[in-house]
Amino acid sequence: MRNSLPLAAVLLGLPSCVLADHGDALLLGQQVITASRTGHSPVSIASSSLITRDEIERQQAGSVPELLQRLAGVSITSNGGRGKSTSVSIRGTSDKHVLVLIDGVRVGSATSGSAALQSIPVEQIERIEIVRGPRSSLYGSEAMGGVIQIFTRRGGAEGFKPYFSVGAGSRSSYSGSAGVAGSHGNGWFNLGVASESTDGINARAYRSRYPDAYEPDADGYRELSAQLRAGYRFDNGLELDGSWLQSENHSDFDSRSTNGARGHDAYRDGSLQAISGRARFSPLAFWDVTLQAGHSEDLSDNFQDGRFYSRFDTRRDSLSWQNDFNFGEAQVLSLGVDYKKDRVDSSDVYAEDSRYNKGYFVQYQAAFGRHGVQAGLRRDKDEFFGSHDTGSLGYSFDLSDALTLTAAYGTAYRAPTFNDLYYPLTNGMEGNPDVQPEESESYEIGIRGNHDWGEWSINAYENQIEDLIVWPIGSDGIRRAVNVDVARIRGIETSVATVLAGWDVNANMTFMDPQDRSKANHGHLLQHRAKRQFNLDLDRQFGAVGLGASLYAASERFEKASNAEDSRMPGYALVDLRSEYRFDEAWRLQVKLSNLFDRDYETIQTYEQPGRAVYFTVRYQAL
Repeated sequence: MRNSLPLAAVLLGLPSCVLADHGDALLLGQQVITASRTGHSPVSIASSSLITRDEIERQQAGSVPELLQRLAGVSITSNGGRGKSTSVSIRGTSDKHVLVLIDGVRVGSATSGSAALQSIPVEQIERIEIVRGPRSSLYGSEAMGGVIQIFTRRGGAEGFKPYFSVGAGSRSSYSGSAGVAGSHGNGWFNLGVASESTDGINARAYRSRYPDAYEPDADGYRELSAQLRAGYRFDNGLELDGSWLQSENHSDFDSRSTNGARGHDAYRDGSLQAISGRARFSPLAFWDVTLQAGHSEDLSDNFQDGRFYSRFDTRRDSLSWQNDFNFGEAQVLSLGVDYKKDRVDSSDVYAEDSRYNKGYFVQYQAAFGRHGVQAGLRRDKDEFFGSHDTGSLGYSFDLSDALTLTAAYGTAYRAPTFNDLYYPLTNGMEGNPDVQPEESESYEIGIRGNHDWGEWSINAYENQIEDLIVWPIGSDGIRRAVNVDVARIRGIETSVATVLAGWDVNANMTFMDPQDRSKANHGHLLQHRAKRQFNLDLDRQFGAVGLGASLYAASERFEKASNAEDSRMPGYALVDLRSEYRFDEAWRLQVKLSNLFDRDYETIQTYEQPGRAVYFTVRYQAL
């Protein structure tokens, strides 16, 4: 796996003065820590969601985007079928405005600016935390729309506990995973491998619209992954934790040829890697220190017409030092420093191929009776752009034991990618070293309830984004990156969870007005954004048998910023059914029927999405 194993061993064996993480305490319960970067938070203000391992297996999801699509405020676009380029949007922002972490380590491409969430194997995941709204005051660039943090599987139960799964389904789809987890004394570990393959669908089936990009064949996908995570807590309180995740993948796609004719046999070989090492210790009873080192890679080699034609490899190294001062259970003051360096290795020659950023942040959290506050400030010093300041302020008030009112304000930014700045003049595109960071200002108010019958929440927000980077065609016919666009996104998110007639019910609905405020397209919907989304999950257990159903519905969206009629993509609704039979506590048989009514739909124009399909999975988990 591209010589990553030695580096993983080095990081996992680093001394305690170097290791760390963006939170995720070793002995973590169900608290969402991504919103505060602290294992203990006296207040809960941010709009967030948690997906556990049990939830992943209950939904029988085949990918991370499939899991995320069921959440309020999250929408997905895909270039057709499993493993194809997929964008995740939170609250109407773009995929470049969503920060993705794996075990506290930033992942994603420094050239494109997005993370390959479609290539992160669900069988290697313990939990996913999603925070909606800006978090640049804690994490710096990219966290304009929200943060997605993925934690890999970890051990817990005493002894050695093997687990595995095998699956098969429509379109010659096969999957398998195996691993062993456990603990002994103060140490714990998890080691796992997983693979999947599918013939897929014909991703681009529109000969009449794009004849030079049409190829009537199935575009398959293959993936092989491995994961290791381990930790130890010494008697003096020092905690060490390290993890390694690697995913190698092969994806076929349809594309016009590099010589202008119709392309043949286009495919991409990709690799995603995240390595983290961490140490936590307490010099004093009220002072917790977290030190972290991380490394991530996003590698992509592209082939077409029987030959190699491009390579875009990016690597990121990071260090973090965080100090949390706990003044009782009700107050936490955090001070920290982050460092990261991005490097690009490409078949195209970039004017600059590396840059670094230093970030300094402070955060204060406190609860005073019925009142709660969370305030943060951060200064980032970029090698090219100089200093950039962001801040946030959140407030909560307990109206009663069951009702809480929240309000929040935050600023955020996104630094231009290497493509935005330095993409060499090729394929009719060119970067612009004069583009500046995008900036945003966000307001939010919400109310939530927690009752004997269940829980619910309503959140309303407005996000103003300025200096959006776009790639218009110039008078010379070349696309260049420029800061021209302005967007105003308003929305309301509602959710409810309860039990009705023995059925577990989880529902959410998103109403959004994602307006383009640029001069040319003022008042139009932003591309690929739907104004309304609805999710409904129903589950019930009948002894050894579990039954469930999911409904996802989205309104129309547009391919073009002009909202031209020929770029309209109709709304659609999808229904999935699932069932499970438990032979005993260790063995399960699962069946999933996706897209029950075989609905044809698009999330990006001219790219097909999978129709009806059935999948079978057998799971074993040692007790």
